Amino acid sequence: MPEGDTVWRLAQRLGDALAGHPLTRCDLRVPRLATVDLTGREVLEVRSRGKHLLARFEGGLTLHSHLRMDGAWKIYAPAERWRGGPAHQIRAVLGTAAHTAVGYRLPVLDLLRTTDEPRVVGHLGPDLLGPDWDPEQALALLLSTPDRPLGEALLDQRNLAGIGNVYKSELCFLLRASPWLPVGQLPRPERLPALAKKLLEANKHRPARTTTPWGYRPHPLQGSGGARPDRRLWVYGRAGRPCLYCGTAIRTADQDPAAEDRVTYWCPACQPEPPDTGPTD
Repeated sequence: MPEGDTVWRLAQRLGDALAGHPLTRCDLRVPRLATVDLTGREVLEVRSRGKHLLARFEGGLTLHSHLRMDGAWKIYAPAERWRGGPAHQIRAVLGTAAHTAVGYRLPVLDLLRTTDEPRVVGHLGPDLLGPDWDPEQALALLLSTPDRPLGEALLDQRNLAGIGNVYKSELCFLLRASPWLPVGQLPRPERLPALAKKLLEANKHRPARTTTPWGYRPHPLQGSGGARPDRRLWVYGRAGRPCLYCGTAIRTADQDPAAEDRVTYWCPACQPEPPDTGPTD
């Protein structure tokens, strides 16, 4: 699932392509919006809110979308061939004279009044990349359920908006905390919101996410042979491979069996499991 930095970057790209221009084409391919035509309305802006996208149009309307696991927005020039998937996967087409944005496999697509946006994003906590970011509020929300496992608390968008499975695993590693540690037992918990903000800010302009010091540079032991893509992240996606810090094999487990594709990655040496917690083998 795209995380807050990826969705922020997508909002910027969509805004650059569409904002300030009237739509010359509008095709919303979901049953409840099949008769909607926004042609002629100017695209005012496109903004992200956590993992949500909000495209605002003149006349006080907002097209709300969420990518979840498989959704995507692609931007094409007028004569460019669309390559985001087969036609039956297209859910939205928004075109101007210069660009066409095509939404593929969008599981969430709603049209609402801009004044009603809180109905779809009002439940979210402070946005790590938004103007409402408030680290003290985010910390208070995280600590409001002190017995909740840290990994689960980080994924709850009602606490702070924008963290997904990658940042969950990476943040826990950088804090040297087990994802199963009760969040109320985290030493110096005030570090968490600041570190989360730092990671997303550092990656919001990067096409390839990195959380390590050498993500885009050669590792000091590798000479000048180029950056190693497999060293961009500390633990995520490294199951069974040596920890970049201590060499212990990275482990994985399903922290929340009810969540789709929410595998947790952690180093059992750098992030020792607290007593009576942790995954069940």
